[in-house]
This record gives sequence, C-alpha cells and structure tokens, in this order.
Amino acid sequence: MKLRDLEIFVVAPPPPGWGGRYWIVVRLTTDNGIIGYGEVYASAVGPQAMRAVIEDVFERHMAGENPENIELMFRRAYSSGFTQRPDPTVMGAFSGLEIACWDILGKAHERPVHALIGGRMNERIRSYTYLYPQPGHDPSAFWSSPEMAAEAALDMVEMGFTAVKFDPAGPYTIRGGHQPAMRDIELSAEFCRAIRDAVGARADLLFGTHGQFTTDGAIRLGRRLEAFDPLWFEEPIPPDNPAEFARVAQAVRIPIATGERLCTKAEFATLLRLGGASILQPALGRAGGILECRKIAALAEAFNAQIAPHLYAGPVEWAANVQLAAVIPNLLMVETIGTGDGFHAALIGHTIAWEDGFVRPPDAPGLGIAFDEDLARAHPYTGDRLHLEMQEAPCNYSRENTFQGGAPPEEG
Repeated sequence: MKLRDLEIFVVAPPPPGWGGRYWIVVRLTTDNGIIGYGEVYASAVGPQAMRAVIEDVFERHMAGENPENIELMFRRAYSSGFTQRPDPTVMGAFSGLEIACWDILGKAHERPVHALIGGRMNERIRSYTYLYPQPGHDPSAFWSSPEMAAEAALDMVEMGFTAVKFDPAGPYTIRGGHQPAMRDIELSAEFCRAIRDAVGARADLLFGTHGQFTTDGAIRLGRRLEAFDPLWFEEPIPPDNPAEFARVAQAVRIPIATGERLCTKAEFATLLRLGGASILQPALGRAGGILECRKIAALAEAFNAQIAPHLYAGPVEWAANVQLAAVIPNLLMVETIGTGDGFHAALIGHTIAWEDGFVRPPDAPGLGIAFDEDLARAHPYTGDRLHLEMQEAPCNYSRENTFQGGAPPEEG
C-alpha cells in the first residue's frame, strides 16, 4: 500500500464562522483506493501559500511511501531541510497529512484509530466550549459583557457542559507581551465573578489570554483571578519563552495551560522540564499529528501533567482529538466548538456523538467520520486572509479594548 494522490479543501464555514475563517482539509488516496482525511491547523501564511506547502511536503516526503511509515515521514519533514527543529508551517502541513495516514490505516485494518495507538481508555470524553453569543445577545457587545457571558455559561451548563472558556482580557496584538490595562484586569474579574455566580460549582472556569502579557503583567492578572478558582490560566505569556512560563506558574495559584502554538515533543518537553505548565493543549493539526501528540501525552504523564487537546478549527481535527483522547490516561478534557453541531457536524456526516457534556469516541474504522466532499466544495474560501489574525494596534490604556471573538468568515 502506497500513498498516491492528494487533494486539498479550503473550506469557509458559514456565519457565524466559529472555528476560524477557513479550515484546511487534506484527502489522501492510496494505490489500492483507500481514502483518508486529515486537517491542517496553520495560520502563519495565507491559504494559497499553505496549499503550496502542503503539496510540497507531500510530494517531497510522503508520495509513494507506505502510510504505515509515519515515523520515517515525520523525520523527513522535521529534518530533511537541515532544520532539525519545530517549524509551525511545515509541521502544520505534515500534521494534517499524518492524520490522514492514520485514517487510512484504520480503514485498511477495519479498526478505529484509537485501537491502533493503545486501545480505548476512556469511554466518554469530557468536553468544554468557548462561550458564544446566544439568541437575543448583541454579537458586538457580547465579548465585553460579563452579564451576557454569565447567561451563555448557564445555558451551556444546562446543556451538560462542566467547563466553559472565555477570554475577555484583550486586546490580541502583534506586539508581544504587554501590561494589561487596569480596566481589562477588572473586566476579567467581573467576567469570572458573574460566571461563577451563575454556574456555582457546576462547572469549571477556563480563562484564556492568547499569549498576550509580559511575565509581570500575567502575574498581576492571574493573582486578581485566583479568588474565583479557575481550572486554568491559558497561555498567559507569548509561547516562545518557556522559562517565563515557569515564573508565572510559580507566582500564580491557578494551573497554567498552554500548547496551541507549540510544535512537536521538543517544545512541550522543555516546558514540562522547566515546570511551565501542568495542562498541555496540543493542536493535533499543528503539533505533529496523532503519533507525535501521543508521545507528548506520554511525556506529560511522566511529569504528572494532563492533556486537553486544543480545537479552533474544523471537525476533522476534532475527530483526531477524540481518537487521541480515547487512549490517554492523563486526559483532562477536549475542546469542542459548541456541541460540535451545525456545519461542523454536517461536514463529517454527523458521525461524532456529543451528549450531556461528553463525547463518545466513534467505533467506525479510521477517524470514524464520513467527510462530505460535496459540502466542502460548496463552501470554498476564496479570500487571502489568515485563519486567525491579531491586530496591529497596541493595548489602549485610556479606553475600552474591544475584541470580537474568533475570525468572522466575511470581511466588513
């Protein structure tokens, strides 16, 4: 069995577009006709440039290879360019292709992927979601309204979620770490207070920041939030300095979670070794794929750390997350966009079941999904923007900093 053909889908989810401006799904076909799907989570270059990278990685390192030889193909992508280091664009391309290889292998052996990477450990997988505007909410005002966030949190808890995430401490800028404005610190505390008052002890609070603060700024904000007992303080500083993560972890009494921007076991191992985080959030479509994230989970287990796979992408990466989550003993939870319904569910043929706050790993071969190619082709992304983008303007210390959440599928 050899890898033969590649097709790439760049899919634009319809409004409201949760999961980013577009999703990149790859389709691999073997010489004996088995088809596998994977998803590339990469946002550093535009979609056409990323398409060229994916094609190059496939042709250079994978075409004509047995899909079983995942370790060999990984080492080619990781090292052949005299790099021997994590590269988010190359590893993002490889990650999606690697996921598709596992989908092929599962189908070839008529077994779900989780049966091939250790076997099912978790029958039900705890899931969480970001808070999104609910019917009746003003979509523009929602992101800075503790009251609306609390209403959305209560709705999610009533549906069965036992953890909800929110990130009011913007802005998200290209300028590296900054000191949070006092009004943003207080707004963050008000969000935590309102949501905690609404849900009580029925759900964990997950506080996100997208790597925006200096070390001291993150410590200031984290200490302000301690009274509300969040389960985690997510990526409080930029991801490129693990030693500073350790300083935050030592100073703040909230578990540090991070990992959506990290690639391969090399970067996660350094973070663990320094004590920079106790909850790791690899994005399977960026960090190296299913096998590499299985290794990351094993490293975390040795450090008594937990795994909560990241998801701000499409449902194919979600399916890969679920397959990994079914196997690992140190799983905390998986990210889900809402309940995984709507366009997400339709694109994979409604094949993953979410109920009462939990996901059930599918038993069908491979990733267990039925990717709808016709639906994907009917929703192409034709723009040139990035999947997600940060603003150029700095933090505003005299007026409110606004954030609209995610990346809208249509440009105004």
